[in-house]
Amino acid sequence: MGNIMVVAGETSGDMHAARVVREIKKINPDVNFFGMGSAFLREAGVDILIDPQEISTIGFGEALKNINIHLKNLQTLKRAITVRKPDVIFLVDNPGFNMLMARIAYKKKVPVVNYFSPSAWIWGRWRARWMARYNATIASVFPMEARVYREAGADLVFVGHPLIDIVKVHGEHREICQDLELDPEKKIIGLLPGSRKQEIDSLLPEMLKTAERIQKETADYQFIIPLAKGIDKEKVSRMAANYELILKLVEGKAYEVMSISDLIITASGTATLEAAIIGTPMVIIYKVSPFTYRLGKKVLGIEYIGMPNIIANREIAPELIQEKANSDYIYKTAMSLLNKPHLLNNTRVELRYVKEKLGSSGALKRTAELLLKKGGL
Repeated sequence: MGNIMVVAGETSGDMHAARVVREIKKINPDVNFFGMGSAFLREAGVDILIDPQEISTIGFGEALKNINIHLKNLQTLKRAITVRKPDVIFLVDNPGFNMLMARIAYKKKVPVVNYFSPSAWIWGRWRARWMARYNATIASVFPMEARVYREAGADLVFVGHPLIDIVKVHGEHREICQDLELDPEKKIIGLLPGSRKQEIDSLLPEMLKTAERIQKETADYQFIIPLAKGIDKEKVSRMAANYELILKLVEGKAYEVMSISDLIITASGTATLEAAIIGTPMVIIYKVSPFTYRLGKKVLGIEYIGMPNIIANREIAPELIQEKANSDYIYKTAMSLLNKPHLLNNTRVELRYVKEKLGSSGALKRTAELLLKKGGL
């Protein structure tokens, strides 16, 4: 019998953490789990002490508004460490919060495994030094992450990216089109506005305007939105009803939609890596508050925000950020790709390179084994 505390923040971290929890249970069914997380961890059998989903935000200014809640949550978890005495603490994503959790764990003399660690190659190498100082073991998923954390002196194991194992497409093109009630002879554009309310509100209208314009100009294109888990389908339907647009909404099926799409228009995030693994060309769009954007530009000075571009260190997929994340720019960028098949083919070749950089299969098992080893379980 053993105890593992899990601390995850927003949806993607919750999902990745839950997959590792399930893998651990296959190896050692006697382990108990508790901590901070949401629907995916709860479904995986974790005793949820805090559900942070209500305050999931994007950007510096937005996070500051909830600082008192974050501090209260840190105290709750600190008390839980004292009472429940975990053998190891599993910190997943949620960088600002989990950097503080690493310090708490160090002072409590509890080993830490950090998965989807703070992006030190983007946000500053001091983050890697911070995690190294507090003896966190980094379960590394990105090649550039491994390099920066090793240079900082952190204990690091390159486990590879779990999406290599997770991203699977079931069915051939024609079969999937039939299942989704799409015409296999027409071109397909997938719209993926993200999973957060902020993303839906700011990005989806621009996607819908773009789709409306394309569909009015030609009947050759079909549009489909695979709704992420937790997204209000009725809300998206109401938003889409404001446009003269024939649009298919499906719940889930994101990988199948990516596999049959000639192009996807997607929010920056996990979906860009999933599309890269499948080999789907994409246009990446994103918006944050003006304050967050200005501060980010000043502090970071990074060239790309899309993970395929960051991994390749060049622009494989066009990025439209802030004021460029509007229907005019999206339309021009999407049509320039769709009207030049050789560009789409070149992108597919480049995406194969990105996939290779993410490591081999077995990432989830390697991460689970690392946690059990660190906890002595």
